[in-house]
Amino acid sequence: MLPLNSTSSNRIPHFLLICFPSMQSWQYWISIPVALLFLVAMFANITILAVIQREQHLHKPMFYYLGILAFLDVFLCITTMPKILAILCFNLTSITLPLCFLQMYLMNTLLSMQSSAFLFMAYDRYVAICNPLRYPSIVTSRFVAKTLGFLLLRNGLLCLPYPILAAKLQYCSRNVVEHCVCTNVAVTSLACSDSRINKIYQLVIGFGLLGSDLIFICMSYCMILRVVKIQVEGVAAKAFSTCTPHLILISFFYTILLVWIFTIKMEKVVRPDITILLNVLHLLIPPTLNPIVYGVRAKDIRRGITNVLRDGSKMIKLK
Repeated sequence: MLPLNSTSSNRIPHFLLICFPSMQSWQYWISIPVALLFLVAMFANITILAVIQREQHLHKPMFYYLGILAFLDVFLCITTMPKILAILCFNLTSITLPLCFLQMYLMNTLLSMQSSAFLFMAYDRYVAICNPLRYPSIVTSRFVAKTLGFLLLRNGLLCLPYPILAAKLQYCSRNVVEHCVCTNVAVTSLACSDSRINKIYQLVIGFGLLGSDLIFICMSYCMILRVVKIQVEGVAAKAFSTCTPHLILISFFYTILLVWIFTIKMEKVVRPDITILLNVLHLLIPPTLNPIVYGVRAKDIRRGITNVLRDGSKMIKLK
């Protein structure tokens, strides 16, 4: 039986995060691939950040956006994965309400920031291909700083009501969250007070942020494809090859997200463990793939990684 705690004061002291309720005996083995992906994601993204910081020829808007995405990936992994591994490996399921609401805020904010980062990267490619002569004057370091400020303010402020609304609810007796992380849906479903406002806000803001980003990304690539189609042998056609890593990463990010949303809507048909697994994969696979795809596809990144590794090996030999 899953443990339930209650207090006489109509307020529970903590939540219990239960990963994969129907697969408790397997959770230790599940932790092995999760831990490996977590380590790969951290190493790869930190390497990308080190390469961009070190190599002067990578100090360009396109690579600044890649660095922003790598930083968000690192922060998202730190926010979620240590607790997930603690649950899977050591059964440390307890989490205080303030920490749970903090994780809820950070997780929602970072995921929406990733979506916005993909949008700005799509705009960067749009200007580079459709208006190449004006690119140096439009996409500048100052422009990147402004978009970063917009990314932080828009997503940070609009995601703030998630934990605030959740914290205002009354949690009387049920405290078992059948999830690896404190998602808004999983936590607010335990409340003994009305949580309709929370669900409506998540629906409106979730689709408003991620949906609008996806629409503008699709519009950008529609215009890029139109230009490339006209200039089959031109510079634009060659420049389109630089969009391939971006398109691959967008496909992974939004496909896993859409499948996860679909399984939530089909909760009566799909097992809860499948929904939980898809959410964990959405938190882990994009941060793992983002630096790897760019490291393989982008020549400048590959050259920078080679330089960093070569200099690192030299330092080790000198020691």
